Amino acid sequence: MKAIRVKEFGGPEVMRLEEIPTPKPGPAEVLVKVKAVGVNPVDTYIRSGAYANKPPLPYTPGADAAGTVEAVGSEVKGLKPGARVYCAGSLTGTYAEYALCKISQVHPIPEHITFSQGAAVNVAYATAYRALVQRAQAKAGEILLVHGASGGVGIAAVQWGRSLGLCVIGTASTEKGLKLVMDQGAHYACNHSKPGYLDEIKTITGGKGVDIVLEMLANVNLHNDLTILARDGHVVVIGSRGKIEIDPRLTMAVDGNIHGMSLMTVNETDLYSIHCAIVAGLQTKSLNPVVGKEIPLANASQAHADVMAAGAHGKIVLIP
Repeated sequence: MKAIRVKEFGGPEVMRLEEIPTPKPGPAEVLVKVKAVGVNPVDTYIRSGAYANKPPLPYTPGADAAGTVEAVGSEVKGLKPGARVYCAGSLTGTYAEYALCKISQVHPIPEHITFSQGAAVNVAYATAYRALVQRAQAKAGEILLVHGASGGVGIAAVQWGRSLGLCVIGTASTEKGLKLVMDQGAHYACNHSKPGYLDEIKTITGGKGVDIVLEMLANVNLHNDLTILARDGHVVVIGSRGKIEIDPRLTMAVDGNIHGMSLMTVNETDLYSIHCAIVAGLQTKSLNPVVGKEIPLANASQAHADVMAAGAHGKIVLIP
């Protein structure tokens, strides 16, 4: 099979398309024929060597994919070849024509969800659910601010927020992004590249502030988030690309809470709950992944450049 291989940590150019043996499933494993691959910012951090948990070299990148079951191990029950699935992680990496997975990493997708949409599910929707429900403990009627709401995780957060009965404010930096945020169900969209957008958010909330902030770029926004936080509010740090100085007194004034999160730290019980919620949301159509761009697998280096560029609009997907 063809797969992207990384033999040294570095820039996007270290990823090369190679021919390697197709894996075979063990007793409790599933081999998935990959139809589409989801690209995430964390893939670039790992590839560059900047991520804390580095895989042994060489490796195939990727945790997200969708496709059909090719083969199953002898202990796998209730899953047959041909079944349409999304992958929530894999044993061998997903930037490839086939991915070997544990049975717990494979989940069904309904017929109305395309494979490209399926590849956009795992990291985006699991991250948003973990942040919103399991960390911030969101309740219907609360006000949610999604910073960077036009990207993969942001869109997922907007959809989750609406499905849970929250008032959703999303930010983006372009007119196209703002329209996308509104199209996905946000009640309000603010341009975070313009001066005064924080005052706009305060006005929207009637001066109360927001109950929950999902923060994709904490090294830029965290201090400002604390200035618009409602009493007992929560900021969940989903992404950060560096350090930032904040005034802790801002949290003291409102009994505010700052939470970190990473899918790498989620226990099996919480992970099971996350994917039960995702599968149900896909089946009921309250969740509808948005694909912004499809790129051939051989051009994975371009996808890594694009996923880190400002102004994301939906998920970037690789096609083997």
